Amino acid sequence: MLERKPIFPHVIEMNHQAGQRMGCNVYLVFDGHEWLLIDVGFLDSADEILELIRQLDFPLSQCKTLIATHADVDHIQALARFKQALKASVTGHRLCAETLARGDKIKTFAEIEAQNIHMEMPPVEVDHLVDEGDTIRVGNLKLEVWHTPGHTDSQLSFRLGDLLFSGDNIYRDGCVGAIDAHHGSDISAFIRSLQRIRASDVAWLLPSHGPVFRKDNALIDRAIARLNTYLHMADFGTCAIDWPLMDEWDRELAEGLTPQ
Repeated sequence: MLERKPIFPHVIEMNHQAGQRMGCNVYLVFDGHEWLLIDVGFLDSADEILELIRQLDFPLSQCKTLIATHADVDHIQALARFKQALKASVTGHRLCAETLARGDKIKTFAEIEAQNIHMEMPPVEVDHLVDEGDTIRVGNLKLEVWHTPGHTDSQLSFRLGDLLFSGDNIYRDGCVGAIDAHHGSDISAFIRSLQRIRASDVAWLLPSHGPVFRKDNALIDRAIARLNTYLHMADFGTCAIDWPLMDEWDRELAEGLTPQ
């Protein structure tokens, strides 16, 4: 058996446990013999993670559920594999349920023709729908469900004491999850989600990519300020709310101004 390397009491992160990066962060939350996973990652790392779980002496039959923070392929491609191997339920937001059930390659980013990205996206049913204010129990622990849309419409975060499993809301370098209309990004909602995280009294953010870090309000403020500029930039297409340059051009056209 392997020695368990929890990053906090009751929490193991599988990349950290393995000592190498296997993909997105996969969190195993446990109390006694009962445990659950928050995200499962790509299909090609599924068997390695399952074997790690076996070697850490977690009873496979005691997996409470498999949580999808949202429906991007790098987080959920292996859900069907894990569900079959563990005979466990899948939990997620209602806005990701249909995407997962039909194995939607476009909304999950499994298929991006322009970049020659063609990945499998095995369909999987979501058994338990959760939303803002719900709780998920594992042993005597309670995970508080936060709906934190912005990166995607279905993005969930989960509070456990002073820890927040914060999904793709923000990373230690101040970057945020990809903004793209195809998977339901909403910059205004993103800002509100970050403001909520900033205002909370959680101490640690456990993101879906990269290292865990202490909540840093100055870092979050910078991300919010940057997102506010995105709202007014053509770079972000239909995710922006306006493009001030076009208002300037309307005035110049009306005034008959020529190029200066």
